[in-house]
Amino acid sequence: MFSWPEFGGRKVLVTGGSQGIGLACARAFAAAGADVTITGTRPSAADYADDLSGLSYRQADFSRPGVAAALIETTGPLDVLVNNAGTGSRDEYTPEGFRAVLEVNLASVMDLCLAAHEGLRARGGAIVNMGSLSSFLALRETPAYTASKAGLLGLTRALADKWAPDGIRVNMVAPGFIRTRMTEMQRADPDYEKRLLRAVPQRRWGEPEEVAQCVLFLASPRAPYVTGQSIAIDGGLMLR
Repeated sequence: MFSWPEFGGRKVLVTGGSQGIGLACARAFAAAGADVTITGTRPSAADYADDLSGLSYRQADFSRPGVAAALIETTGPLDVLVNNAGTGSRDEYTPEGFRAVLEVNLASVMDLCLAAHEGLRARGGAIVNMGSLSSFLALRETPAYTASKAGLLGLTRALADKWAPDGIRVNMVAPGFIRTRMTEMQRADPDYEKRLLRAVPQRRWGEPEEVAQCVLFLASPRAPYVTGQSIAIDGGLMLR
């Protein structure tokens, strides 16, 4: 594991940090000495199966208006904002289902970035958005998820350009097939898993911690000249 002493005492917010990739990011920042706040939709940290000790927890339902601004008021100025919270729906081919996913995956990200802007500017902070391979590839069964993650790529670029003079760097990571609770069903079927991984040159699942290390790099002073970029963490899948 890499050492990140530069995060000692820094204030970090990881939305959707109660499980999976978000939790891996939060733990990595905390292990580096950062003061980390995470969000989830359940009333308290105790409502989750994973151990969230060492992390400050805030309940936040980003489908509701005003939640982003209220959250930033409670955290105060940030050094790092990781926009990881996201959702999908089985109703994305309905107007209501489509809009609900875009609200959480895209509109709330903009709300959070705007609310955190002044603090990030004052502290020379960084934003890392959690995209997906659907930022580049179509997932025909989830048009809202695909549109939101493609939109997040565009938003990342626009904010990076706009806020570069403010000293704020904005980047995106795009995870591929990662070993999380959300992918348990795909991994439970050996034949399906084999077909799935055939598209991955490295022939394996990625680990949440591997995504986290890339997030920390982009958020750190080790990437001072990197902004507006998207990095696929996919074992080479995009090469195909």
